[in-house]
Amino acid sequence: MKEKKKRTVFIDGPVTPAFIADAIQQHSIKTDIGAHSIFLGQVRSDIINKQEVVAIEYSAYREMAEDKFHEIREDAFRDFSLTCMHLYHSLGSVKSGEISLFVFVSAPHRQDAIKACELLVERIKKEVPVWGKEIFANNHYQWKKNT
Repeated sequence: MKEKKKRTVFIDGPVTPAFIADAIQQHSIKTDIGAHSIFLGQVRSDIINKQEVVAIEYSAYREMAEDKFHEIREDAFRDFSLTCMHLYHSLGSVKSGEISLFVFVSAPHRQDAIKACELLVERIKKEVPVWGKEIFANNHYQWKKNT
């Protein structure tokens, strides 16, 4: 299979509901797709040491992260029968309740869409150099630990 060109993954600020809806709408004319699997990573308002997380400020080693996203994307196309895939991650401040990661996978059949989506999310969380600083209501912060 021919390697696909690198795509821009990062979005400044949160991934908006309108952005997500537009991505879904654009696929309604693609009749070779039988299934979509979507993952939305949302910022939680965790309570840590009696302080509420009100936002996460995301940063990345951008060039390395874009390369890693591309590698993960290409691996998924190699390992699963996929029609298309969209990956978006926020940079900058994302408030509690807003979306910071949008993974949208389309395939002829549901098994490939679901399995690929799950694998993509796990690899992104483990391998991509993106960091989150949890911002608390009292304006203090700490670096987020991925789980």
